Amino acid sequence: MKRRTLDLIVGAGLVVLAGLLLVAGLVLTSNANFANDYVKSQLSQQQISFKTADTLTAEEKQSACLVQYAGQPLNSGKQAECYANEFIGLHLKSIGGGKTYAQLGDVQTDLKTKLAAAQKANDTAAVTDLQKQLTDTNTTRETVFKGETLRGLLLTSYGFSEFGAKAAQAALVAYLAAGLLLLLGAAGLVHAARTPRSAGFAVPELVASK
Repeated sequence: MKRRTLDLIVGAGLVVLAGLLLVAGLVLTSNANFANDYVKSQLSQQQISFKTADTLTAEEKQSACLVQYAGQPLNSGKQAECYANEFIGLHLKSIGGGKTYAQLGDVQTDLKTKLAAAQKANDTAAVTDLQKQLTDTNTTRETVFKGETLRGLLLTSYGFSEFGAKAAQAALVAYLAAGLLLLLGAAGLVHAARTPRSAGFAVPELVASK
């Protein structure tokens, strides 16, 4: 094979591959922008803001991100993660005594069983006490349910934003690879233009006979 032909094939192939990577990068960038814009739009509609620095409790001040985002509106994936885990998660532990929505359901069931037994035994004092405990537990469980639901939605937004961030990183890699391949392809085409048509590739040397 002629050296010039090989250079043309390799150079053109690298340029084509660079073009494909460029297209892939543009698609990834578009996806990343969509994810970021969508997350920002959805979170902004909720009109959630972080507490200002002067209103943070001592326990809340132990969270670096709550201090960092103090007083800011919540409109990014990282902020959503912070608010979900460091703010809502913190207060859910105090509201539910460390119990989850499902665990509070077990407490409800146990109280209902005890209440039924107390009613059957006509124990008025026990019925009154158990009814109050059950009402408090119902209220707590409903509050925890709302908190866990909001926390889950915010973490979903955070996860979606992370997909966008990964897409942006992949796009950057694609652009860099496309640029490198384009340079190599252009160098191959330039070399082909400078190579004589008669030049061969890996031509074996003739061994002189003795």
